[in-house]
Amino acid sequence: SLSLCLCACFLCPRALPRFVFLPKSPSMAPSSIAPSTSAIVAMDFARFSPSLLHRSFLSFSSCAFGPAPRRFGSSFPGKRFRIFPHLKDGSLSLGARLLTVVDAVSAESIGKPTVLVAEKLGDAGLDLLKKVANVDCSYDLSAEDLSAKISLCDALIVRSGTKVTREVFEAANGRLKVVGRAGVGIDNVDLHAATEFGCLVVNAPTANTVAAAEHGIALLAAMARNVPQANQSMKDGKWQRNKFIGVSLVGKTLAVMGFGKVGAEVSRRGKGLGMHVIAYDPYAPVDRAHAIGVDLVSFDEALARADFISLHMPLTPATKAIFNDVSFSKAKKGVRIINVARGGIIDDDALIRALDSGVVAQAALDVFTEEPPEKDNKLVQHEKVIVTPHLGASTAEAQEGVAVEIAEAVVGALQGELAATAVNAPMVPREMLAELAPYVTLAEKLGRLAIQLVSGGSGVKSVKVIYCSSRGDDDLDTRLLRAMITKGLVEPISSAYINLVNADYIAKQRGLKIREERQPFDGSPETPLETIEVKIANVESKFASAIADTGEVTLEGKVKYGTPYLSKVGNFSVDISLEGSVILCRQVDQPGMIGRVGSILGEENVNISFMSVGRTAPRKQAVMAIGVDDMPSGAVLQKIGNIPAVEEFVYLKL
Repeated sequence: SLSLCLCACFLCPRALPRFVFLPKSPSMAPSSIAPSTSAIVAMDFARFSPSLLHRSFLSFSSCAFGPAPRRFGSSFPGKRFRIFPHLKDGSLSLGARLLTVVDAVSAESIGKPTVLVAEKLGDAGLDLLKKVANVDCSYDLSAEDLSAKISLCDALIVRSGTKVTREVFEAANGRLKVVGRAGVGIDNVDLHAATEFGCLVVNAPTANTVAAAEHGIALLAAMARNVPQANQSMKDGKWQRNKFIGVSLVGKTLAVMGFGKVGAEVSRRGKGLGMHVIAYDPYAPVDRAHAIGVDLVSFDEALARADFISLHMPLTPATKAIFNDVSFSKAKKGVRIINVARGGIIDDDALIRALDSGVVAQAALDVFTEEPPEKDNKLVQHEKVIVTPHLGASTAEAQEGVAVEIAEAVVGALQGELAATAVNAPMVPREMLAELAPYVTLAEKLGRLAIQLVSGGSGVKSVKVIYCSSRGDDDLDTRLLRAMITKGLVEPISSAYINLVNADYIAKQRGLKIREERQPFDGSPETPLETIEVKIANVESKFASAIADTGEVTLEGKVKYGTPYLSKVGNFSVDISLEGSVILCRQVDQPGMIGRVGSILGEENVNISFMSVGRTAPRKQAVMAIGVDDMPSGAVLQKIGNIPAVEEFVYLKL
């Protein structure tokens, strides 16, 4: 029977894709197989005829098909072997060579989960994993090899170089429980597919904070004193003291753009260098900034005052190319820029123009829009730019810290704990999700709109959410809605990923208090909610009309025909579908306003999806809400602002 199995697999490998056997001849057995290790044994099947193959292996009563190994004989006590045929070139004919993978697992490891580590991880992290799991360190896997291995794994750990795509989750056949990203960014993991297949994704967001901050300060000092250029000049045999005169840091103003963990650490170090530090972050609490002697200011004020600008923003739709021609036109002439955050925050072409014109004196970049950048990249080659190859987290201490942090998160997830660093939503009961789906979308969009309306440096501390519903407290679970409001408030201005698991944790960590209130409504309990209202207290607004009589930035929304609608801005009632993006205009109510605004947008080929006007009284103040499918240019928005009857306007991204 074994001869038939071997011949069939040899001649037609797809007929019997997996079998188990044990070598009889010692010369064909692995020379040394330790417990919990894997060995690859290459055998040249071209040397053997089927009859010779038959004589070379022990006879056994049954072949074991599938992933479960069987124990055979006494030559290898306590070991279990799994041997899988693998096609070297995609086809197998008589006399072809066959590579056979032998996976030897000690008896004591049976029952432990298996963790595949696909990129190099520090020893401290590996030691933690090995205490509770079988660890397979297989680096530089191709996409095909990763998909082939993943069905035997309960967890996967990657850095930034491995793409965890939908195909990987499909190949896992439901076994993969957690993916750990050893670092912060998770753009190489398909979060939607992970959630769909019930796989938790965790990251390690804190371990490299100090390393990134130190690198930012290193670039700042090196740029100010022209260290890289002077070093190269010396190596070229030159002595050019006058050419490399730098600037002092003491007494200069450092603007930290993004006052999260890394931004706060950079601020502390900037203060230690004798710099005056200001920061822009629409979310950061004032008291946290004041505790380290930092003033929170608006974006435009930071640009106008800064001698040095250090970027620590996440790359989101709201921050993509936020430093562009318009931003640089508002900056102090001769400003110097450091970016150790994310490529894409700066418009590369705009920065080159600013450097050439002298608006920006120098730039120091550790990150790029495309990594690695092309050899002839104009920024990399620019004489006023110093560059490093994304070294922000590249210290021995940070790498070990990341390894421990991600190992702890993965182990916790495998043991059923809720990970605080989870970055994708857990699976929500189907019935609950189906009923609340449009309200979930509404909640997130209200949060996104509200945070974009906040301006100034006061920071968001307190948010009140009012649910108007005909249902009792026990019949309406608002945890998911609260999580989505938090998601909308935090994600556009941070690198956090919010879900039902980590929403309350992230809110508490950032000092954000969300209070929920129920408002009874005389209606049918078949409808979960009539309206959701979001109020942000003690903040200034980019759009003054969004502040209600209570002094709070106020937005209200409802669901109509299964679609989220904005129903109130401040004291003004509106009726606009929350699709695309929105322009809000406060105006004097008079004839022709809708036509004038519509004409300006139409002339620039900006498509209008809807328009609604809410007013206090005829010929008094009104708020026009315009939905647009395309992002209007700054010039188009300025034309709208120049209409005499328009008192204020704001563009909000959804």
